[in-house]
Amino acid sequence: MSYETLQLLIDGKWRAGSEGVSEAVLNPATDEELAQVPHASEADLDEALVASLRGFEVWRKIPPADRQKILEKAASLLEARIDIIAENLSKEMGKTVPESHQELSFAISILRWYGEEGKRAYGREIPARAIGVRQIAMKQPVGPCLAFVAWNFPAVNAMRKIAGALGAGCSIIIKPSEETPATAISIARALIDAGLPDGVLNVVFGKPAEVSEYLLASPVAKKVSFTGSVEVGKHLQRLAANTLKRCTMELGGHAPFMVFDDANIELAAKMAVVGKFRNAGQVCVSPTRFLVQDAVFDEFNQRFLDETAKIKVGNGLNNDSTMGALVSARRLEAVDALVQDAIGAGAKLATGGARIGNRGNFYQPTILTDVPKDCRIMNEEPFGPVAAVSRFVSTDEILTEANRLPFGLAAYAFTSNPAITDMLADDLQSGMLAINSLQVAAPETPFGGIQDSGYGSEGGIEGLDAFMQTRLVTYSRA
Repeated sequence: MSYETLQLLIDGKWRAGSEGVSEAVLNPATDEELAQVPHASEADLDEALVASLRGFEVWRKIPPADRQKILEKAASLLEARIDIIAENLSKEMGKTVPESHQELSFAISILRWYGEEGKRAYGREIPARAIGVRQIAMKQPVGPCLAFVAWNFPAVNAMRKIAGALGAGCSIIIKPSEETPATAISIARALIDAGLPDGVLNVVFGKPAEVSEYLLASPVAKKVSFTGSVEVGKHLQRLAANTLKRCTMELGGHAPFMVFDDANIELAAKMAVVGKFRNAGQVCVSPTRFLVQDAVFDEFNQRFLDETAKIKVGNGLNNDSTMGALVSARRLEAVDALVQDAIGAGAKLATGGARIGNRGNFYQPTILTDVPKDCRIMNEEPFGPVAAVSRFVSTDEILTEANRLPFGLAAYAFTSNPAITDMLADDLQSGMLAINSLQVAAPETPFGGIQDSGYGSEGGIEGLDAFMQTRLVTYSRA
């Protein structure tokens, strides 16, 4: 199957950048160039802004039920094209084809959910204080929106923003990652083929800092949604403040994976492997700090090692691969630097800890045990296939360590004690908590963090409301 044709989408037209600038997209499993992704010039971005404003005036006036029909048709088109899109996703991102299928299926369900939920953007009538007076709180789309998304989930990261905006009646300009452009382009093609009006969705690429700064300086867009690092998110928020744009920030995490001495250890170990090594650990909600009570530490570690040994690392396009490549050479270097720092600080290398081969960005599934909490991997988001396991004696110690960092995206706990469950629900500083499970994301549930992991939600009624504004209308009989 051939790789996607990489183009900009501006005002319903697929085209190259007006200045002819582009950059290479590499296959992380082979280091081979897949294609050149075009960069948008400032003139191209100006056209996208004008088109987005014009598209918004058209889209917001289309009844929600009719908007839903277009989004449903696009979802059906994506289902029909899922095999080729999944293969291209694996080529550009490195994950296995089954993982790409799962991601695309989830993204399609997000599109369907927002299309339906857009028909239920209810306002309310407020009881007035006088006879003959009506007060209505109305929900309306906020306006043209901007989205900047990370490379690790090219379909889901883009779809959460595109579907949320379109479901609410907004237009949107999205800048996907230049490392994984084909997936977002395929989503956009399905929406255009389904009948989305010109200008409602615009897709641009370029140097991230330059594109984001230029678009955020414009008063046209009224909201920005970002998925990426804490540092970049804080920078974009400062830029957005100049024009008082609303922000949704889904930033980094450092998820604690807590195993208490009353847990089902077999279940915990299996879930640890699934959660840690999915997408080669390049997941914002990936468990990273494994905090295990001393009484079950040895049993958990052995089961964790046994399950990890079953992983088959290889090209994501190979049928027998269960974990693919890291997205880039820089991620490979960053992950290895964290591992070597931890070992130098006294951590024990239980398995892995090295690059695989000299072609592609493959790294061994790695488990470090007895990891000191002052080493880098216990304080910086690793974003790779490395588990840092530490032992703790008391429940209070585990909670203190889980809350030690400023991150607050996802957390996981394995326990059969209702008292511990209640304590975690009340006291753990995390936007999402899964107990005896890894389930923190569904189209109908809010997805987002607190503290340095950002604010605002994607998914659920909260995700739709993020693209809406509330207006009060009061009228009385003359």
